Order: sequence, then structure tokens, then C-alpha cells
Amino acid sequence: MAQPDHDTSISPFAPAQLADVPQISGVRFATCAAGIKYQGRTDLMLALLTKGTAVAGVLTKSKTCSAAVSWCRETLAAGAAGTDHAQARALVVNSGNANAFTGQRGRDAVKLTARAAADAAQCDLDQVLLASTGVIGEPMQAEKFTHLLAGLADTATTDHWHEAARAIMTTDTFPKLCTRTVDLGGTPVHLNGFCKGAGMIAPDMATMLAFIFTDAPIAAPVLQELLARYAKTTFNCMTIDGDTSTSDTLLAFATGTAQSAGAPKITNSADPQLAGFAEALHDLMREMAILVAKDGEGLTKFVTINVAGAQSWEAARIIGLAIANSPLVKTAIAGEDPNWGRIVMAVGKSGEAAERDKLAISFGDIEVAHQGERAPNYSETAAAAYMKNPEIEINVDVGIGEASATIWTCDLTHGYITINADYRS
Repeated sequence: MAQPDHDTSISPFAPAQLADVPQISGVRFATCAAGIKYQGRTDLMLALLTKGTAVAGVLTKSKTCSAAVSWCRETLAAGAAGTDHAQARALVVNSGNANAFTGQRGRDAVKLTARAAADAAQCDLDQVLLASTGVIGEPMQAEKFTHLLAGLADTATTDHWHEAARAIMTTDTFPKLCTRTVDLGGTPVHLNGFCKGAGMIAPDMATMLAFIFTDAPIAAPVLQELLARYAKTTFNCMTIDGDTSTSDTLLAFATGTAQSAGAPKITNSADPQLAGFAEALHDLMREMAILVAKDGEGLTKFVTINVAGAQSWEAARIIGLAIANSPLVKTAIAGEDPNWGRIVMAVGKSGEAAERDKLAISFGDIEVAHQGERAPNYSETAAAAYMKNPEIEINVDVGIGEASATIWTCDLTHGYITINADYRS
């Protein structure tokens, strides 16, 4: 039986070594191989969170979302409606089965999982968050792994970050971890994040699965506001193949344990003490999104698309995504072909305002189009040489206004086709 390979086909952009993330007080992890899809592969992760941990989330807008996404949406809404807002004590993530389009059986599976996790964490049912990734439409047999959660809770440790990041992978070729440390009211606080995603990536909220943990004492409403705001300019500005997942889940957890070391409790998003933390969170999410784009299935090129001169930021984003999601653009990049006419096509099809006779395009520093036609000094030889670089930058000015946006993507190769043609084989 064919299966995605994590070891022999590594992204050319995989880091030489995984980020050395610090421990975060109030967060513990445990993982195991539960045999959810493949035998011998780590595919189940449990995170335990200290009492009082605030949680925020941004979830897929897909109309065919997974049962786990529905569970998180209801749990977060119920928590936010309460006086203490959303709190979390446990997070369960499985890979190998998305538990999407599984009907009542899928809903029963999340309830069974949540009950087992609540028992293991000794917490209320509405303090459990869930996420699943893998094949869509396959019934989830939760009874095959729920009995393992109690044992995972007993063995959970504060230094299991790398293992947790590996447990949520599907066709990813490397774990994706990031970390930041920032001053909050004179006290250092930490932010760690890990995520997964390599295919079915065109987020309409966040990436497929992304989890952020901090010891900062940030109230849930403030954390929610930041998370939703920054998802727009990070995860929602990244695409691999133009397909939005049923499982997109971005969750952030703030244990608040740094308060005992002197960090102030932040309960208002207008608090000036929040600025450094907010900047660090945005930067962390940006790095996470880029790591996903750098692990696109079968990729050989990482691509940054900068759109300027647009009517609004959202218009610039839409134009950038039209370029990034174009199979013609992506295959040209894979073939190292400077076919800038495909960029012109993608701008035109976006539906957003663009001034044809002012359009300017460059590949890196090489101007290829100027004032609505081929640049006077355009060199096909120079452009073709530039396209051989592993990292490509496409700059577009649509000549309408002052707004700009940046999109991250990758090329489209035979490797992508092979991975997805064999995904269920």
C-alpha cells in the first residue's frame, strides 16, 4: 500500500535542524502510534493545559467542515458566552483521518474522544479542543485510540514539542516549529507554535492545523481579537494548491503562568503593554505560514508575490492569490520559464481593479513589463536565469491605488500529482 513518505522525500526548504523551543509553564504533551491509518506511525497527540488557560480559535469557513471543527466552534462559542470566556485544559489531535463528511458517526467519535480526554485531564467536557487531519470521508473509529488518552496524560511532559509537531503530520516532509520571546511589562514571556500542512492548502481562516502556546496572561477576548486579525495577513495570504481544507483549525492557548513572575494580566486590546506581544505573535504566525508554503507537496520553488498599487489591501490580496493559485503560473515556475504573460492573465482574471496600461511586473530585480507592455530593456536570458533560483519573487504593480499585500506559495510539479494520485492507494 502506497503512503506518503516523511523521510526520503524532504522539501528542499526543510530547516537543517528543528527550532529549539523553550518549555512553557502549564503545557505538557504526549504522543503515540495509535494505528489510525498506518501502523507504526506517531499519529495521536495530547496536550494538557493548566487550569485557567485561555483559548482562542479561528476555524475554516468550509461548508463541509470536519466534525472536530464543529466541536471546536461550539466549544469556543460557549466559552466566549460565559463570564470567564473560553478556557481549555486539553487538546487532542490525530492524523490519518480527517473525520470529515462522516455524518452522525463522526459526531459520535468527537464526543467519545472529548469524554476520554476530559477524564484523562480531569476537566469539564467543554474544556477539551479537538482537531483531525487526513483522509476525508473515512469513518473515524475513535474507540481504537480513546483508551490510550489516560496513559498519555500520565506520561505527558513539558519538553515533548518536537514529538507533538511530528504527530500531526500527514504528507508534510518536516515538522514546523517556531518560537519567540518578548518582554511583557518587564517580564519575558514565550510563544511557541507548530503547524502542519502540505496539500489542500488555500486557507480561508488559518492553515490546516496550527497551534500556538504562550505563558503570557492574555485574556481570551484579547487573544481572539489578535488571532483573527493576524490570520488575515499570514495564513490567509498563503496558498499551495487553491483548495481550502475541511479541517482548517488555528488555536492559541495562553496559560497565564508568567503572571506569577510579574507579567501583567492583559484584559484590553488597547493596553499599550500589549504591543510587543502582539508584534511577536504576528511574526510567529507569519513564519508558520511561510513554513507551510515551503513544504508544499512536490515543490521545487518557494514563491513570494508582492502586489502593489491596488485599490485596497483585500484587492491586493485577491490579485496575489489569483497569481499564486494559477496552474499556468505555477507550472511555468516549476519549468523555470519566465512566462510573464501568465502573470498578466492572472491579474486580469482576478476581478479586481487594475490599470492595464500602467501594469508593471518584475521577477526579482528584473523588470519584465512596464506601463502596460514589455519592458524596453527586458532580457529573456536574464529572466530565464533568475527563474533557476530556488526562491522566486514576483512583483506586480496594478497602477490603481496605494494598497499592497504579500502572498506566499510554491510551484506545481509532477511530484504534487504523484502524491495526490496515490494519496488513498
